[in-house]
Amino acid sequence: MAKRPTITDLARESGVSVATVDRVLNGRAKVREETARRVYEAAQRIGYHAAALIGQRMFADLPEIRFGFVFPKARQPFWQSVAREMEAAVARAPGIRGQIVLEFAPSQSPGDIAGLMAGLAGRCDAIAASAVNHMQITDTVSQLKDRGVPCFALLNDYAQGIRQGYIGLNNMKVGRVAAHMMSKVVARSGKIAVFVGGYRWHGHELRETGFRSYFREYAPDFTILDTMVNLETRQLTYEATLELLQRHPDLKGLYCSGGGMEGAIAALREARAPGQVALILHELIPESRSALADRYAEMSIATPLERLCNDTVALMIDAVQKSDTPTPGQHFLNPDLYLPESV
Repeated sequence: MAKRPTITDLARESGVSVATVDRVLNGRAKVREETARRVYEAAQRIGYHAAALIGQRMFADLPEIRFGFVFPKARQPFWQSVAREMEAAVARAPGIRGQIVLEFAPSQSPGDIAGLMAGLAGRCDAIAASAVNHMQITDTVSQLKDRGVPCFALLNDYAQGIRQGYIGLNNMKVGRVAAHMMSKVVARSGKIAVFVGGYRWHGHELRETGFRSYFREYAPDFTILDTMVNLETRQLTYEATLELLQRHPDLKGLYCSGGGMEGAIAALREARAPGQVALILHELIPESRSALADRYAEMSIATPLERLCNDTVALMIDAVQKSDTPTPGQHFLNPDLYLPESV
């Protein structure tokens, strides 16, 4: 039978003295929240029997904030990662007792997402969601605002002027970064294709705009084909990519500005050799990492998830605790850029 962790083990794991652990356990003297949290997290890691008691003592006097999140596509690795990181960000947020309610929408339809957001109103103090641009979403955000529940647009900006703020990448700039890389990788001018998830994803529209504007300004000899909608689905992207390669055997590059990249990768593996079509993707998931490693992709532009989640939680806390309502704004994060040699 494994030995039960002792207070000495807990002190060693948390990097503090036994006396400090004793103060955390028994509340004999004030301990800094950062130190108490370190002891609590160490107790959870090693399975210390009084971990729950430490948690109760540490959070007892802190104000409670309830965080609500609505995400699309529960089965996508990217959104699974976002959910895990957001739970961790709420758990480590200083100065509060955080409670999290996380919902995955059954589809990307405005009605499904708006319904989940409205349902969080009575259970949450602030809400962050990734949603399309649609009047139904805007109306829901407006109603939530009237009820005193601030809403944040996550990764895709919507309800501008009404929502509390946007947190994510500067998508116009990201599109230009993708175009710069594409123009350098493709040896000479040729045809370039672009996929967007849909015309109501404001972020995808901005990426496409930035992508095209860069080529107009710095590489006008390239031909940017008509933009294609893939609804961020693997199968549709796969079929559309194969058809694209048949219609344009001289295709030089493909930019997937949103989801569905798995289909494009599969089609290129089936129909082209590595490097024949320069592929630029978004986010680092197992498929995009593999495509980079095998030289089917030239770059993946990724959202820094830990920073995204930490900053989102901090902004939500600020919105709940401050009585004055700030002017709706944008909180931009610098993207992480992954190349074949960096994975």
